[in-house]
Amino acid sequence: MPTVIIDNHELEIPAGRRLNGIEAARLVGVEIPHYCWHPGLSVAGSCRMCLVEVGTRDQKTGEIAMQPKLAPACNTIVADNMVLVTNSEKVARARAMVEEDLLLRHPIDCPICDKAGECLLQDYHFQYGQAERRADLRPFTSRRRDLGDVTLFVDRCVMCGRCVRFAREISGTCELMVTGRGARAEIDVVTGFPLSNKLSGNVVDLCPVGALGDKDFLYRQRVWYLRSHRGVCTGCSTGCSIWIEENQDRVWRIKPRENPLVNKWWICNDGRYDYPHVHDPRRLTQPTGRNGSAIDWTALPNELNRSLGEAGRLAAVISPFLTVEEAYLLCKVIRGIDAEAPLAVGPVPEVGEDERFPGGFTIRAEKCPNRRGVEAVIAHFARRATTFDELLAELDQDAVQGVWVSGGYKHEWIGQATAARFERLNLLVVQDLFPSPLGERATYLLPGAAYPEREGSYVNCADRLQSVRRAIRPPAGVKTEGSLCWELLGRKGLYNARAVLDEIAREILYFSVAVEPVPEMGIDLKANLLAG
Repeated sequence: MPTVIIDNHELEIPAGRRLNGIEAARLVGVEIPHYCWHPGLSVAGSCRMCLVEVGTRDQKTGEIAMQPKLAPACNTIVADNMVLVTNSEKVARARAMVEEDLLLRHPIDCPICDKAGECLLQDYHFQYGQAERRADLRPFTSRRRDLGDVTLFVDRCVMCGRCVRFAREISGTCELMVTGRGARAEIDVVTGFPLSNKLSGNVVDLCPVGALGDKDFLYRQRVWYLRSHRGVCTGCSTGCSIWIEENQDRVWRIKPRENPLVNKWWICNDGRYDYPHVHDPRRLTQPTGRNGSAIDWTALPNELNRSLGEAGRLAAVISPFLTVEEAYLLCKVIRGIDAEAPLAVGPVPEVGEDERFPGGFTIRAEKCPNRRGVEAVIAHFARRATTFDELLAELDQDAVQGVWVSGGYKHEWIGQATAARFERLNLLVVQDLFPSPLGERATYLLPGAAYPEREGSYVNCADRLQSVRRAIRPPAGVKTEGSLCWELLGRKGLYNARAVLDEIAREILYFSVAVEPVPEMGIDLKANLLAG
């Protein structure tokens, strides 16, 4: 097995694995600073921040011969008996020179820069930069240029080229380019062709400094006030891993969370800017009765259980926006009262066709996060999942007298004509985010939770289950679907999604591998079924 020596640490590299110096160093706990290199992009080797000493060890004598010049670690593929030195005085001097050169032309506007607090130029200056500045502090401000979806602060740019390579290799749209040469090189777009594609927000994440600004986030929050929580995007069935960043229970920013098995390092703009509905003032925040009168949450579980028991034949519409755990508990509530109750998957929104990009990222036409998970849960309780249209047909025949409808849709999902088909019911319970024509006809209209407020698991289009905890608390007066069903079932204590998933894993073969704690990258449920 090939062996590499990095700062006196020996690393055995599995045969066939191709690593550059930065990647290999990370495996022994050594971080090599870099600006231009990114694991999801081609190697440019332009920033020179990752310069290291490179040598070779003689396999017979053990003697080490070092090359006279430093080499970029990003562009150096490690091989057997290679030696890398990342902490010598020669390397330290080179890094300090690179930092000094970048800061000669970099504006000193950190107090107003959105990147302050998470800027690599700041971090690397304090770790590797010169002890004292040898040049005047100029300029003090940066020129702004509108590139389309993002704003460019021209003088802050360190010309790492990540954004240009992303537009060529990942989105395939090629809007960005480098104009000028040498010290006059700048990022720009061709006149009449602004940066405007569904993945454009990723260039802001890629930028190691504050050169590219997100118009949605610009000057709205300081990053050191934000707390990051692991989440799953509910915008489509890809189920991208994301960071939900909030301050005092308000979501301010969504960023991609690295997951090589789902979305790699990227998310689309639809998912990135999908959070405003969470704080929409039109959201339902109080349970109400048919006449619009407020209902107290304390007495509601007993009242709902009594009403469901007296309604007659029941049915439920299980939203594809619910988590696996919430869908399971709701099915258990309804089937516990009526063992033959039809269980239908809520309407599955679809928009156009799947959009595939050259870098492998795909935006799915199916605009919900958990259809597969909900269908698997329903299949456990019923022989098959009833479609929403089939349930409507049963309503027209008066075959059902009481229905529980879970919503959670971000946009209007049911019209007046469809909602009118629920009018003859003895009992209609609607739990949703926003008022709707169906909610106007509800016996009980209950507020539901938005995706950052949920705790539980989602199954994406590739049968990968990912579990998340809530990022923010629901608005006052809102109880999550899982919490309400937990109470309806008479379970003690607070809602525990992990305990519910353990129960599901024991009872449903499809979820059996989820009996262990779910890793950050999720669990492949399909592989488990194939193995069985």
